[in-house]
Amino acid sequence: MTALTSPWLQFLREHGVAGDGDSPSPDAAKGDNFIAPLTHLGMIAASGDDAAHFLHAQLTNDIEHLPPDQARLAGYCSAKGRMLASMLAWRDGDAIMLQLPREILAPVQKRLQMYVLRSKVKLADASDSQVAVGVVGRDAGAKLATLLGVALPSAEYEKSAHGGHALIRVPDAAGIPRYQWLADAASAMQVWPQLSLAVPAAGSSQWRRTEIEAGIPVIVQATQEKFVPQMINFELVGGVNFRKGCYPGQEIVARSQYLGKLKRRMLPAEVDTVQAGPGTEIYASTDPDQPCGQIVNAEPAGAGRSLCLVELKTAVLQDGATLHLGSAGGPALRMLPLPYPLTETD
Repeated sequence: MTALTSPWLQFLREHGVAGDGDSPSPDAAKGDNFIAPLTHLGMIAASGDDAAHFLHAQLTNDIEHLPPDQARLAGYCSAKGRMLASMLAWRDGDAIMLQLPREILAPVQKRLQMYVLRSKVKLADASDSQVAVGVVGRDAGAKLATLLGVALPSAEYEKSAHGGHALIRVPDAAGIPRYQWLADAASAMQVWPQLSLAVPAAGSSQWRRTEIEAGIPVIVQATQEKFVPQMINFELVGGVNFRKGCYPGQEIVARSQYLGKLKRRMLPAEVDTVQAGPGTEIYASTDPDQPCGQIVNAEPAGAGRSLCLVELKTAVLQDGATLHLGSAGGPALRMLPLPYPLTETD
């Protein structure tokens, strides 16, 4: 069953909420509280006696010691240390769930499957049976927690669960709390009508803008194998554990961390065009003939603007260069502050 024919997506259409890939929904939520179905994301369920050990040896974060009341960011790298995927991981009963963009889920699952060998691990696409909804704002979170009878998690990446529903606190955006509500499709369809009466519903693009505001990079098809984790601040947002042992590309990731100064980083920016997209190259006025970086993530932000996360050579910022999208004559980027500090070595 594909996302286009899933009961959850059909249900959302019937309730006036467009899914990812449909005509964009209007931004129904203009304030600091809204809910958004995360139909652009899918889930891989890893089960079996060796699931945690297997994923621990494949991903950039500690999965073996992942508690049931927490979630963690993790990356999946090539042997050259370049990121094939970024994902959110948590335990759901006996399974470990990996949430990542649907557009790269199948090839990532296939690649992981290649390394299962004799391990007691089963990998299954759970995208249509398990759904996620973004919940933005303290009032929205409190309303949902009351409806579900679930405690509202207070710490970043804390997870609470009850009756088949779970809430995960994810990093704030511009000081506004954010959560993910996770449930099976049937349970979500029961709760959604009552929740949407109390909290405005929006499309997934509005949630993705809050991810950019929080400085959380997401690897998509256009940016696979483009970045070592540190180039997009992935270790700064908790996606890399440097003490967990080996995984594909681990030596290169460690070398980038401990040998020399990091020369590329990710920063937020805005630009006066809606044509910005992942993988679009960035040019500096001081060196107009070759790109100095590229877009990691971008979303329309109203008034013909886009909000972006941009991976750059740090030297161009010190040179006082102006940065442009697509070419040296393209729209100028206005750099914005990160919501977290860069490390002192940068």
